[in-house]
Amino acid sequence: MGVMPESPRWLSEHEQRVWRDFSAAFDMFRAHVEGQLQHESGMPHTYYEVLVKLSEAPGHTLRMSELAEASRSSRSRLSHAVARLEANGWVRRESCPTDKRGAWASLTTEGFAVLEAAAPGHVEAVRQGLFDALTPEQVTALGEISAAVLGQLAPRCEAAKAAEEEACRQAGECEADEAPGAPGTVRNGTRSAAL
Repeated sequence: MGVMPESPRWLSEHEQRVWRDFSAAFDMFRAHVEGQLQHESGMPHTYYEVLVKLSEAPGHTLRMSELAEASRSSRSRLSHAVARLEANGWVRRESCPTDKRGAWASLTTEGFAVLEAAAPGHVEAVRQGLFDALTPEQVTALGEISAAVLGQLAPRCEAAKAAEEEACRQAGECEADEAPGAPGTVRNGTRSAAL
C-alpha cells in the first residue's frame, strides 16, 4: 500500500460521477460476461481464463506457479479452480519429475473442445457489452486508461500477493507449485477465444 496522505484527498464532483459510473459499468459488464459463460457453457469466468491461458501455452501446459501468475490468481485460489477443472476432465495435473513439490497443469483434449465451444459466445458477450458501445477512438482511449491503471496498481498487487504467499509458506499450508496431493490453443487473432 502507498503512504496515506495527512489529509484525505476527496474526489471532486466530476471525479465522483466518473468513479461511480465506472464502478457501475465494470460491475455490470463482469456480471454480463459471467452470466453468459455460466448460462451457455456452465463455467465461471475464472475457469474460462484458466483454460485460455493453458490453450495459449506451448504444449498447452504450464507450471502451476506460471499459471497463477498468468491468470492473476493466488496459488491457493488457482489450486481450487484446477481441482474442479481436473474433476471435469478438462485439465490434467502432474508432478514435476525434477521437483517433487512442483506440478504442471495441462489442457486436455476435452478441455480444449470445451474452450472452443465456449469461445464464440464469450467473445460475442464481450463485443456486445463493451466494444459495441464504443467508438474506435474510445477503444484506443480505454486501452490507454487500462494500461495506466494497471501500471499504477500492479506493483501493489504483486507485493500483496508475495506477502500472502510468504504467509502461506510460513504457516506450512502451501507447496511451491501445488503438486497433486499437496495441500493447499484458441488464440486472439486466429479464433478469438479470450479477452
